[in-house]
Amino acid sequence: MPIPCRVRRGAAALALVLASGSAGLAGRAAAQQASPYVPTDDPSLPLFEHLVARGAVADPSPMVRPFRRMDAVRVLREADTATSRSTAATVRALLARWGESETAGPVRWRASGRVGGQAYTEARRDQYHPAGPDGVQPYVEATLGATFGPVVAQARPAVEPRLQDDPDWPGRPDIEVSTRVVEGYLSAQWRWARLLYGQLDRNWGPVGLPGFPLSDYAYERQGVELQVGAQGLSLSAFAGELSDETDSLGQIVRRYYFAHRIDARPTRGLHLAVWEGIVAAGAGRGFETRYRNPLALGYLSGALGLGDRGNVMLGIDATWRAVGAHSVQAQLALDDFWYQHRDRNRDRWGLTLMATGPVGRALSYRAYYTQVSSLALRTFNPHESFDDAGVGVGRTFTDMDRLAATVTWPVTPRWLVTPEVSVQRQGEGRIDAPYPSTVDGELNRTPALFLGTVERTWRAALGVRGEQGPLAVSADAGLHHVVNAGHQPGVTDDRVVARIQVTLGLGREGVLPLPALGD
Repeated sequence: MPIPCRVRRGAAALALVLASGSAGLAGRAAAQQASPYVPTDDPSLPLFEHLVARGAVADPSPMVRPFRRMDAVRVLREADTATSRSTAATVRALLARWGESETAGPVRWRASGRVGGQAYTEARRDQYHPAGPDGVQPYVEATLGATFGPVVAQARPAVEPRLQDDPDWPGRPDIEVSTRVVEGYLSAQWRWARLLYGQLDRNWGPVGLPGFPLSDYAYERQGVELQVGAQGLSLSAFAGELSDETDSLGQIVRRYYFAHRIDARPTRGLHLAVWEGIVAAGAGRGFETRYRNPLALGYLSGALGLGDRGNVMLGIDATWRAVGAHSVQAQLALDDFWYQHRDRNRDRWGLTLMATGPVGRALSYRAYYTQVSSLALRTFNPHESFDDAGVGVGRTFTDMDRLAATVTWPVTPRWLVTPEVSVQRQGEGRIDAPYPSTVDGELNRTPALFLGTVERTWRAALGVRGEQGPLAVSADAGLHHVVNAGHQPGVTDDRVVARIQVTLGLGREGVLPLPALGD
């Protein structure tokens, strides 16, 4: 059967792109290739965030993590390094670490492994809410990845026995050696669109804090993510499943989570985003099209259109480069806002206000205030709370506020020291607590902030992070002075809360040579 002329021409063109005999064509193919994402626990990421806080490097995706390695390399190459020798050295170190991703070739591969250990005074990762036993455990991970033109495949399984001691770990409690897939995704990337399927840590919010719509607090989250647009204007949508639950009739309740986000940069120094997060739950409920549609605002199609069939959180993010290199970030979340019959429910909210900027010629600062109201992230229907197996999809702890300040000091181009001072007030409200009843006015009598006895934690801490050759270290140690500890009036507790992870690793990247068509 003869091959149509158009097919023959297409095959010939494809052969030219894939052929390795022409360096010029290979260079153009590499420029169009996709790039893996920088994971939120990458040992070099704190160095990059330090440069962003100083204003020396542009943020490739304000208040959205992770970003791609190629995007980090791009802004690092555009950085102004003439004003600071320390900044220039850090930029060079990061380019050496991530710049390898631009190795020319239509197919690239990556393989690495790390082995080491973790020690902790409490197994929970959140040091502001310490819980779980202490311990010393091994840690092993392997990363395998490949890039096929516009497609990235990445997998990072890990053996992490600490998980069995973490009260927030949703995995099986009956095994001695816990494993997880830190990253496991396929991503197709084009000039104006990206599609990602799989799991990895995500955070929509200011750096260093769990965002309200999505966060990496609850470990990696599986789902489908779509992004369309460019730096000046883009649309993002995420859809995934939450853990099933059982209702009072013994029926299996299916639960789903959807998040939509529109980012815009109206001026060079101002970045704005509006977003929503939706929990849809019910016996026999499916993956509904109207919530999967990234161009249909769930609040309008649900609360105002087809009836209230989900818990919708609305929010806005803003990043403003205010004075010189100093920036201000803000995130505001309104949980299930009732625009009418407001006397039948209570307003629930979360907010964060953060300032960042340079200190002297080498240091950076980050100062923030955050607050979550007492009834936020839950509603009348307990299956529509913003949690997954009891852990928040975004924030996990409600009924609290915190004021904190950190200073980051790059003692070498690859190592950071971060002192921190903070105070946190924590009420007795919980994300998994039953919602107050409207009977006898219980709901209206519930305080908007700080239920019961307020626990106050004063914290002074020091963090060390860095990577040198095969060695990577991430460590934090803090002295806590807790007043009304355990929400017991008059009880005071002084404790040290610390954790450290030390690993040794090796990695290689390369190009897979492709034979010419017909060989």
